[in-house]
Amino acid sequence: MITIRKAEERGTSSLDWLDSKHTFSFSHYYDPKHMGFGHLRVINDDRVAAGGGFAEHPHSNMEIISYVLEGALEHKDSMGNGSVIRPGEVQRMSAGTGVTHSEYNHSSHDSAHFLQIWFVPDNKDTAPGYEQKPFDIEQKRGRFCLVASKTGREQSVSLQQDVDMSIALLNGDEVASYALPAARQAWIHVARGQVNLNGYELFAGDGAGITDTNNLTFAHGDNAEVIVLDMQRQ
Repeated sequence: MITIRKAEERGTSSLDWLDSKHTFSFSHYYDPKHMGFGHLRVINDDRVAAGGGFAEHPHSNMEIISYVLEGALEHKDSMGNGSVIRPGEVQRMSAGTGVTHSEYNHSSHDSAHFLQIWFVPDNKDTAPGYEQKPFDIEQKRGRFCLVASKTGREQSVSLQQDVDMSIALLNGDEVASYALPAARQAWIHVARGQVNLNGYELFAGDGAGITDTNNLTFAHGDNAEVIVLDMQRQ
């Protein structure tokens, strides 16, 4: 079964420096029908104005992925990490027993566009951790590239949860298939562009929950960037 969640159905938050779209309930946006999907708790699609950003704030017991689509994001945290996240890089922060961090647009002139993706960890109150890796465009062109997994296999970022995060770039006649085992489910997020999934036309910001469907085919992409979040069924 494929259940579509259109981009315009998402919750919103707006500040003078932030335009945020929430696939699932977050902050002041609450929808009991959209509290998450399996281990997946948050997908926030954030656009941050030049010079703007999230001041230092705390997290605990959450696996947090930051994925920049445009611009650059400056990160600092209480673990002593300081970095700039650029397009194609995947950053994972394990909040565990507690961590504070800040995220600012690295540019004083250009906006930044990034995704925040949160998963509930398989164990609570573990030691906080941090990891950041780049993934080349060619690794994702016309095929799915594993960028995060529980074991960090295939040089992906490691997660403290049984989730595989894969990304593909599709355009024109490129076709990418994804095989989903019977014991697993997936959430699809179209980060940008347009793509056809098993006959459904999906556009930037659209999502799709996948259950009891094993073979996924993505085709007819128009500068599409597609994220598959593959997880054990609950």
